[in-house]
Amino acid sequence: MPIFAPAELLSLLTRDQRLMGLDLGTKTIGLALSDVSRTIATPFETIRRAKFTKDATDLLALVDKHGIGGLVLGLPVEMDGVEGARCQSARAFAANLMKLRDLPIAFWDERLSTAAVTRTLLEADSSRARRAEVVDKMAAAYILQGLLDSAARSIT
Repeated sequence: MPIFAPAELLSLLTRDQRLMGLDLGTKTIGLALSDVSRTIATPFETIRRAKFTKDATDLLALVDKHGIGGLVLGLPVEMDGVEGARCQSARAFAANLMKLRDLPIAFWDERLSTAAVTRTLLEADSSRARRAEVVDKMAAAYILQGLLDSAARSIT
């Protein structure tokens, strides 16, 4: 299955399927879930990265458990629009995951997602420990919400 444009991804889902957003870091994978109406993204959990096989097994178990119809992966494009090594890593993760499961995937430009989430947490006076605990799954929600909002704007 190929990588899809965001609008195409949404058109592939059945009525009761949700989307899962992923913020792929080097140490963790932040996860977020949409509601079944695909309106709201909610921070979900964080997977501590190990080897790809374990990461994929953990991720796909959650996909099955929560009725996920597609994945939205944050694409860490550099500020000047260049796709560097981190983008290559995200694309490789998607390609390897598609070898294990026929699951539609779309990328979403995640520039400044972690910075925006961190700023929000700082404004909320969250402790450093609390920020470290939630920033990855909140960044995943920020990525997923961006795609959902974009899709909603294109419909109206």
